Amino acid sequence: MAHARRPLIAGNWKMHKTVAQTRAFIAELLAAALPEEIDVVIAPPFTALEAAHDALGESPVFLGAQTMHEGAQGPFTGEISPVMLIELGVTYVILGHSERRLQFGESDASINNKVRSAIAHGITPVVAVGETEAEHAAGVARVRVVSQTVAAFAGVTAADAGRCVVAYEPIWAIGTGLVDSPEGANAVIGEIRACVAGLENARLLYGGSMKGENAAALMAQPNIDGGLVGGASLTVPGFLAIVEAARARANA
Repeated sequence: MAHARRPLIAGNWKMHKTVAQTRAFIAELLAAALPEEIDVVIAPPFTALEAAHDALGESPVFLGAQTMHEGAQGPFTGEISPVMLIELGVTYVILGHSERRLQFGESDASINNKVRSAIAHGITPVVAVGETEAEHAAGVARVRVVSQTVAAFAGVTAADAGRCVVAYEPIWAIGTGLVDSPEGANAVIGEIRACVAGLENARLLYGGSMKGENAAALMAQPNIDGGLVGGASLTVPGFLAIVEAARARANA
């Protein structure tokens, strides 16, 4: 019997790929037979969004952005609004990624503003939460992650929360090659699912060194509906290996 929640694999390219590289990646990706049972999202840098939208055409692959400003317009040098993203065909936006929190000073309050703005504009937020290595070692991972999740969805109705996506990304596992155990990740994601009304229906992802070799074991867990993929999303074979693992989850 197929799983009730449709799996989702989202590739977060971060600060990688020029316009030309984006076009080449998409051409190679669309040449593969993508499974119909799952949703696939790619999130190129802002400079490549228009080219990605054109290259994706009528394909089933969704376009995501890596962050956004909560305002529709205004005197915010260097920022990108949800209105601008919608014009480029963006339907998903990653919000609250640990790199945004740690390197660019994004707070729980600012992430909540962005989440509510994305929902209001019809863009699906992919809200990233996760604990540091020190917090993990201290045994407070669940407390930290629940706190971030509750803050991100403050003022969001249960119906709207159910249409959102949350990605659990233990910070110590991002780009390090380290990965949480499937059982450990499932337990934390179970806490996320239970801490905000509506998230029991939402798609919850794992992120943090997910790759073809470990994706199937992670997605075999009952609470893990897919992945927010960093490094492994930068090559088509690496990304497709995870997509194929999600196909197995969809048909389990």
